[in-house]
Amino acid sequence: MSAGASAGRLIGVGVGPGDPELLTLKAARALGEADVVAYFAKRGNGSHARAIAHPHFRAGAVELPLDYPVTTELHRHDDGYRSQITDFYDASARLVAGHLDAGRKVAVLSEGDPLFYGSYMHLHVRLAAHYATEVIPGVTGMSGCWSQAGAPIAQGDDVLSVLPGTLDEAELVRRLAEADAAVIMKVGRNLPKIRRALATAGRLERAVYVERGTMEGGGCVPLAGRGEQAAPYFAIVLVPGWNMRAKSGAEAEG
Repeated sequence: MSAGASAGRLIGVGVGPGDPELLTLKAARALGEADVVAYFAKRGNGSHARAIAHPHFRAGAVELPLDYPVTTELHRHDDGYRSQITDFYDASARLVAGHLDAGRKVAVLSEGDPLFYGSYMHLHVRLAAHYATEVIPGVTGMSGCWSQAGAPIAQGDDVLSVLPGTLDEAELVRRLAEADAAVIMKVGRNLPKIRRALATAGRLERAVYVERGTMEGGGCVPLAGRGEQAAPYFAIVLVPGWNMRAKSGAEAEG
C-alpha cells in the first residue's frame, strides 16, 4: 500500500472510557473534520465507541463499521483465534486504505486510548508507514475506573503492573506478588481465575472491582465481597498500592 499524491490522512481517535464528557476537545475537532469514521464492534452488537463519538461526526461523513469475526477473546496461544483475528485486521486495513488512497481523511475510533490495548493499533502498524497519520490520545479505562473508585493507585517508587486477565493463573500470581499496585484488564469470564490468583498472591483484600467505569450504571465494590459470576466486558480489577500504605502511615514523600 503506497501513498500517492492524493492520499488521505489516518487519524486514531481515543474517545475515552465511556463518559461522553471525557472525549477531548481535540478528538471532537478531528471527528468534525473526518470524511470517514471507522469503528470496531462485535458482530450483531452496536459500537460503544460510536455511541460516545457520534454527536461529533461531520454531517455526511461515511461510517465504516468493522465487525469482529469472533465475539469472545480466546487464549492467546489458540492458533484458530490468532488466524481469524489476523485475517480480520488485514482485511480491515485494506478497507481503510481504500478510503485513504481516494484522498479521504479517515478517523478510526478507539475506546480509551488508541495505543493502549486498543484495536486501532492493529491498523496503525499496517498503515502508518504508508500514509500521513495522527494519533489523538484518550482517557484510559483504568484511569477512569480508579478515579471513579477514588483509589489512589501508585505514588513515589511504586511499581504499577497492568495485567491482562487472560494470562495463565500461575503467571498472574507471580506478577501480582511482585507488584506494588496492579490493574487487571480483560476480566470477563476470567474473574474466578483472577480472584484465585489474587488470593494466592496475598492481594485479594486490597482488590477493588469496578464495572462500567465512568458509564451510566457503573459502580465499584471490594472484590472479596463480590459473587463468582462472570464480569461484563467493561470491568477492571484494581489493586491500589500507595493508598494501602497511606492508611498505615507508611507513605513515602512525593
